[in-house]
Amino acid sequence: MVDEQIIPQGIKDPKILGAMRHVPRHKFVPSSYSYLSYYDIPLPIGHGQTISQPSLVALMTEALALEGTKRVLEIGTGSGYQSAVLAEIVPDVFTIEIVEPLATKAAHTLAELGYRNIHTRVGDGYRGWPEEAPFDAIIVTAAPDHVPQPLLDQLAVGGRLILPVGRDYQTLELHYRTAKGFERKIITLVRFVPLVRERQQE
Repeated sequence: MVDEQIIPQGIKDPKILGAMRHVPRHKFVPSSYSYLSYYDIPLPIGHGQTISQPSLVALMTEALALEGTKRVLEIGTGSGYQSAVLAEIVPDVFTIEIVEPLATKAAHTLAELGYRNIHTRVGDGYRGWPEEAPFDAIIVTAAPDHVPQPLLDQLAVGGRLILPVGRDYQTLELHYRTAKGFERKIITLVRFVPLVRERQQE
């Protein structure tokens, strides 16, 4: 997967390549799709959610420039795969999932694989995790129709936020917090499932 699909996409960070070699993606997909685990495609994980294609996981992780990063917030735990990749690189990962069965399953899978530096929570990711802020990096793996202000507020100065923004097809955006404000960069076009809020779930 790494040699044939990740490296040809231009991913060079050795820590990310090492993490993606080490994390067993087949453990994070339903058994009926396990034979597709190492293809560069998204896969359904139930409850209308998906696990992102590996090359996109690598691209978003590399864009965060995690060298020296200690605390990362992930919005949209899903299967837990992105959490595991991050946990191979940084000391602490905080991850939020609004769909309780997915959060429970992901927490079980991550514990089974021995990850002790991933902190999981069930809740509305739009609000972030204010009591654990600030974060050096924030990654959002579902698409809001605008950049959530609480996430910008919880980003440390010098930190980066990456997320897809929009409805059907989205732009993948990187927001960098400076002492004076925020800088924004559009990376590419993507397609993610929408970010679910509490009122939508109800």
